[in-house]
Amino acid sequence: MGGQGATGGSGGAGAGGSGSGGKAAGGANSAGTASGGKAAGGANSAGTASGGKAAGGANSAGSSSGGKAGGNAAGSSGQGTAGSGSTTVDCSAAMPTGGSQHSGNSQGGSNNLAWQIWSNQGSGTLTTFSTPAFSAAWNNSGDYLGRLGFEWGNGGKTYDQYGTITAGFTFKKTGSGGGFSYIGIYGWSTNPCVEWYILDDSFGQMPFTPYNSGQKGSPTMIDGENYKFYSNSTNGTGGSRCNQSSWSQFWSIRQKARQCGTITISDHFKAWDAAGMKLGNLLEAKILVETGGGSGSVDFAVANVQKTQ
Repeated sequence: MGGQGATGGSGGAGAGGSGSGGKAAGGANSAGTASGGKAAGGANSAGTASGGKAAGGANSAGSSSGGKAGGNAAGSSGQGTAGSGSTTVDCSAAMPTGGSQHSGNSQGGSNNLAWQIWSNQGSGTLTTFSTPAFSAAWNNSGDYLGRLGFEWGNGGKTYDQYGTITAGFTFKKTGSGGGFSYIGIYGWSTNPCVEWYILDDSFGQMPFTPYNSGQKGSPTMIDGENYKFYSNSTNGTGGSRCNQSSWSQFWSIRQKARQCGTITISDHFKAWDAAGMKLGNLLEAKILVETGGGSGSVDFAVANVQKTQ
């Protein structure tokens, strides 16, 4: 999430703020406060205030908090067709109709349609469909998070055991994301405990350097653009998805924002490994929208996380 502060949910990165509910969060860009849940800003992740579950995940007991991350990015809409690997995305795809709207702090779905919504003020919505697509909306929701993709939980395996993991996406955004916002891919691993982000866009400045982090390795071309890699550690009283009091965060930051294309998630994991950033068993891999205030929406006409094994 975005902002330093105290939070009861896990995930995130941003800049200053305070709150009550459980965990200290560090962050990249904006400040925010939180009570009973997650800090309204901050890239350092936090654990949930109840049940020991990180905001980054769906499967932990007693909690439905979402993951967090803070920062800012901007870019122009992609046009035409974006393709990479075995996934091709129609950048002009229309949003599906109908769907189911979710609110409060909740989660559901299965396979690559596993979804989760969380905010520390409970005022956002997430609309899911029978196809890999979703719509996220917020209105002064504090720290809001919505995501869709695979949830493996504690049964997750190492990334290479899933073959090639990709995420095809196209989206349109309206309004504002408050003090921080992240749009990209998000997840956790265990053994070691890592909260990880692959960020392609936001409502603000892009690229950025995550708060209190160090750059790892060299900029690497993935899916047609350079990404820079960062790592930092964080801790807090609320715990993480791994039920640990401290853990690592890994970051890939795209150097030119985009709103359509394919993220070859496995290529980031391989590049991180070469840079000494070691993941464990994957708990999840989901397309992420997170904001730190403001009023707006992101409509993902395509939000398709896939794996070959």
